[in-house]
Amino acid sequence: KSKMGFVKVQKNNAYFKRYQVKYRRRREGKTDYLQRRLMVTQAKNKYQAAKYRLVARISNRHVTCQIVSAELKGDRTHASAYSHELKDYGIKVGLSNYAACYA
Repeated sequence: KSKMGFVKVQKNNAYFKRYQVKYRRRREGKTDYLQRRLMVTQAKNKYQAAKYRLVARISNRHVTCQIVSAELKGDRTHASAYSHELKDYGIKVGLSNYAACYA
């Protein structure tokens, strides 16, 4: 009985000719395009009505809340609210924490 040794699979020129690079945001791990498509697509019986979603972005200093819809050219922001605007309503501290998202 002779055993065959370990054979390393070589990626040849034909492999690299046909290789297609993934989208930049997919390579960076920022966007899951399957999940995005399921979230953004509107039902066909709505006849091109926009599907709105609420996006909350937390930075080191502030919280930004936006009403966003998807279009072919890119996402469109319809309205924005910022946590630094909460000072006008009497909230002085905690403008970057989780509770500021709900205020």
